[in-house]
Amino acid sequence: MSFKKQDIYNALETITAPGEGKSLIENNNVTNVVIFGNEVNVDVIISNPTLQAKKKIENEISKAIKTNVAENIDVKVNVKVEKPAPKENPNQIRGKEIPNIKNIIAIASGKGGVGKSTITANTAISLAKMGFNVGVLDADVYGPSQHIMFNVERERPLSVNVDGRSKMKPIENYGVKLLSLGFFTDPDQAVIWRGPMASKALKQLIFDAAWGELDFLLIDLPPGTGDVHLSIVQALPINGAVVVSTPQNIALADAKKGVAMFQQESINVPVLGIIENMAYFTPEELPNNKYYIFGQDGAKNLAEDIKTQFLGEIPLVQSIREAGDVGHPVALQDGTILEESFNQITKEMVSQLLKRNANLPPTEVVRITNMSGCSAVKK
Repeated sequence: MSFKKQDIYNALETITAPGEGKSLIENNNVTNVVIFGNEVNVDVIISNPTLQAKKKIENEISKAIKTNVAENIDVKVNVKVEKPAPKENPNQIRGKEIPNIKNIIAIASGKGGVGKSTITANTAISLAKMGFNVGVLDADVYGPSQHIMFNVERERPLSVNVDGRSKMKPIENYGVKLLSLGFFTDPDQAVIWRGPMASKALKQLIFDAAWGELDFLLIDLPPGTGDVHLSIVQALPINGAVVVSTPQNIALADAKKGVAMFQQESINVPVLGIIENMAYFTPEELPNNKYYIFGQDGAKNLAEDIKTQFLGEIPLVQSIREAGDVGHPVALQDGTILEESFNQITKEMVSQLLKRNANLPPTEVVRITNMSGCSAVKK
């Protein structure tokens, strides 16, 4: 009996793909059919790696061809196992990577005054001292401070030509490239902007900047959760987020909300961990004493409760505040305990980032397409 390749495909149409509810042909499981006289070779892909699944599909294909085409056909089935592609979240639309920036980390806090900007500045300097190319985007629209901490508050970004387009050249100090709205606003005037205006200004800093090659771009977010945070995750492909908190219960309650924001299904930014700032106070005259002014191990316990990594703690020390005020962060002070503390936290953050990059897909943009992106987190 003579038969054609189409006869084989018609026979395979009668077999349902495992777990799909569609035929092998309709589900594109059959990749090739080759006929040599009375011999038929069928190449098929399945997602189940078990030997039982392989044997079952081989028997079904052989039976279908012999029943629907010819009994005397010699059927050979080549089964290949491939993992199915992850299903897309219907609330997300994925975009393209940002060229030249390898890793983007958002530094957030549930409330203001917990030292988020101080952590950002010192972490950026620690990364630069490790030999990385680092940039900082000060996205704290209503209270920018990175230009002060990096001692460049009187500087102004210059315009440079990149591929025929005029772009802003970030200000650089201590080996870190910096762009902040503080460069463009009057220090004596309050920034009174609605959400869309703030978002538009941030997008200009992001896309109209000549960052060059960066290993890390740290984003100093405003405290809380709101328009700016949504604008950032819509515009930039965030690799991970770090949440800063003090140990006190009021700060921890808001830090938990900050973590929950990034973990929402519609946002889905991996949280690399939590940093506890102002963990304890040690007087200079009593170096072995620790006074837990804001409570003890609050952020550490929160990290355990919500199954997030605890990246480390920074003590409440006067010199950290003084160094930030004069534009010379303590991470620059080689050989000190504080420099080592920030160094350890930075290493832990990078370690968590490497795990994230190994286990999750490449960096992508998230665009929120409906109001579910702004809904409360389901308990």
